[in-house]
Amino acid sequence: MLTGVLAAGVGGLSLSSASDLLDQFAPLSGDAWDAADRSLPDAVESPYGDASLRVDDDGVSHVEADDERAAYFAVGYVQAFDRGFQLDLQRRQMRGQLSEVVGEATLESDEFHVAMDFAGAAEATWELVADTRAGPLVEAYADGVNAAFESEQLQLEYELLGYEPRPWTPADSMLMEKQISWDLTGSFVELRRALLRERLDEELFAELFPRRLDHDVPILRESTAGVGGADVGSTGGSEGSDGQDAGSAAASRGSESAVTGRSEPVDAGHSAPIDADLTAWLSGFETPTGVGSNSWVVSGEHTASGAPLLAYDPHLSLMAPPVWYEQHVETPERSVRGATFPGVPFVIAGANDGGVWSFTNVGADVLDCYRYEVDDAGERYRYRGEWCEFEIEEREIAVSGAENRTLDVKKTVHGPMIERDGRRVGVAWTGHTATRTTEAIEEFGRSEGLADLRESTRKFDLPTQNLVYADSDGRTMYYATGKLPIRRIDGEEVRGDRIFDGSAGEAEWEGFEPFGESSWDGFVPFEEKPHAIDPDVLATANQRVADDPAHYIGADYATPYRGARIYERLDAAVAEGEQIDREFHRDLQNDVRDGRAEQLVPELLAAVNDSPDAGDRLADAAATLDEWDYRMSRDSRGALVFARWMDHFRRLTAEPTFSEADLDESYYPNDWVLATLSDDSALYDDRLRAETMVAALGEALDEIDAEGWSTYGVWNSTRAIDHPFGAQAPFLNYDGLAADGSPATVKNYRVDSAVGSSWRMVVEPGGDATAILPGGNSGDYFSEHYDDQFERWLDNDQKSMDRTIEGEETVAFECESS
Repeated sequence: MLTGVLAAGVGGLSLSSASDLLDQFAPLSGDAWDAADRSLPDAVESPYGDASLRVDDDGVSHVEADDERAAYFAVGYVQAFDRGFQLDLQRRQMRGQLSEVVGEATLESDEFHVAMDFAGAAEATWELVADTRAGPLVEAYADGVNAAFESEQLQLEYELLGYEPRPWTPADSMLMEKQISWDLTGSFVELRRALLRERLDEELFAELFPRRLDHDVPILRESTAGVGGADVGSTGGSEGSDGQDAGSAAASRGSESAVTGRSEPVDAGHSAPIDADLTAWLSGFETPTGVGSNSWVVSGEHTASGAPLLAYDPHLSLMAPPVWYEQHVETPERSVRGATFPGVPFVIAGANDGGVWSFTNVGADVLDCYRYEVDDAGERYRYRGEWCEFEIEEREIAVSGAENRTLDVKKTVHGPMIERDGRRVGVAWTGHTATRTTEAIEEFGRSEGLADLRESTRKFDLPTQNLVYADSDGRTMYYATGKLPIRRIDGEEVRGDRIFDGSAGEAEWEGFEPFGESSWDGFVPFEEKPHAIDPDVLATANQRVADDPAHYIGADYATPYRGARIYERLDAAVAEGEQIDREFHRDLQNDVRDGRAEQLVPELLAAVNDSPDAGDRLADAAATLDEWDYRMSRDSRGALVFARWMDHFRRLTAEPTFSEADLDESYYPNDWVLATLSDDSALYDDRLRAETMVAALGEALDEIDAEGWSTYGVWNSTRAIDHPFGAQAPFLNYDGLAADGSPATVKNYRVDSAVGSSWRMVVEPGGDATAILPGGNSGDYFSEHYDDQFERWLDNDQKSMDRTIEGEETVAFECESS
């Protein structure tokens, strides 16, 4: 999801090694506990004019003003008050400044982020955005953040770490756009793919990482799902079936595997990896494991109210506080409420008085890796027959408690050159140029219908997202956003799933200017991006966009389990003539039926029944599974047995072969491939598939008994959801409660990676809307809104997203006295 977003590590607070962030906290002095007495003032002086702020019973800020700049000054102020530490931590991560306050534990993270120069891309973006309508609003927001930083008591984390934030700048908000986008599209799949091709047998590689998974639930189906149909764009073309090559860690993220191309594609050659160690290091800074999302829309033809309904739940990193922040802004130009990321002024996913919009991650391939011929001094690289000097800038990384480090930031014509221990790779990423997404999101909030919003979508350069929209006029829309590169070699369009020869200028992106302003001439035109206008029923769950798109898209598509289940239930409701309502949507968001179990449990039961060595213990476990309904419910014994069996079965199947190839579990094939492997697979050379299943069940039961787990929720708890400093200060974490859901269920929760539904909403455009956060809207530990939505989130007990302004004014923002 657009997230994504902060997802990082989709989440904004996630750091590369969160458990090792601090060697020690500052002592819990009296100054630290001053943070317990924080409260908003009655009045704040504003250079932009009058505004009012009301905070409702759920901690949501409602800002009203006649002047938009006055409104966004207030938004900046209250975001800084509620999430000020989160703002600064995200900014420090992206600028490579964590070690300045944390110490050497985050030095590698800082080195990566400095070398990638996300900050330089943010500066280029601000130069572009500053002159748009959004620019003055971003400046007013930054002034509001700084007013709060200067006048309000800082949050507890600042006192624990013993530092104060630097002033917030408009470029810092652009940096949040880059973080969101990196967390959703940052993938070094080409490097891992090269390793797999090198180390696995060619037949086995093809079996484990097929060109396309064999399922029939792309986002854009032949009928666009539903009665009637839609204007569907860019679902046919010359490139053949699209998708990702899951010869990557993406496979273990639950991603779908596919390779696009003609039967004899130009780029079919096997590229040797740049370096295994460099690949492993870079993989630590990619899109986090498990990031994904659900969104779906049903037209008014099939709803009880006669108006469309949209449901949305982005699956991003779960943490304290949440990655999302809920806000409501009322001005003469807009009436908008929804979720944004701290540091971003405008609602990213939400609703105004006429429409509702949401984003899920496309999984597009928008990053290319290059190898170069470099001279012995490491100062020049070969490019199109000539020696060119790297653009080099020396940067200093401040390190608390140790010597500062210097790093030479190198760039080529394509983008950053990442170097580590004498190994190097060039990178081109669509986020490394000036982008207009901030402008698009600002316009979404005041859009007045489908045509208006579609025109704004043209400016949505980054990241690549599945936009799902509905409005009170009864219109619905799907559009793939973001810039999609077209790569050519010798005039022929090729896939982007290999390492390119940068010295030869191979497959360059025409019209791309790193750290400048791009023309985007060589990218997929807006009209040729996958889209559907007025679909009756459409669902996105990160599965492949279409079976036969006109241009190569794919990198990391999801396995089809969530998408298939959503379409199954929506199609059944439509076929039965059910009048779908908001409660149906919320119930579908709560669905925990696991498609992996439907595929695998019958096969496992047969294996146990046929095994001469099963014994009573395994027979009892098989009986539990036989009675189970395939639902990953927190109080289920069958769900526990299946979940632990699944992990052991995956390991016992893949580990012997992958360990011999010196490939860890991040390279294992995804669960769809695992579920559909034949008995003849080379992975079962040493032990038959049925024998492997039975052995895995025995190991799962041993683990369950040793740990004393009784039901699924005892293991599948929220213990994984914590504060970045929760290891050092456990009181900052949320409670560890039993949870429903799995990586393959619509109600998505991944205890191993702390990823799941980071925001849920169900909206009737122009009508009722509900939503819930996985925690609270405040990042202040002492606030009553720090975790007040947490238990309600577990049960998907959503609260109102009403856009009326009620209650007493909390803060009056008043014109500064002359």
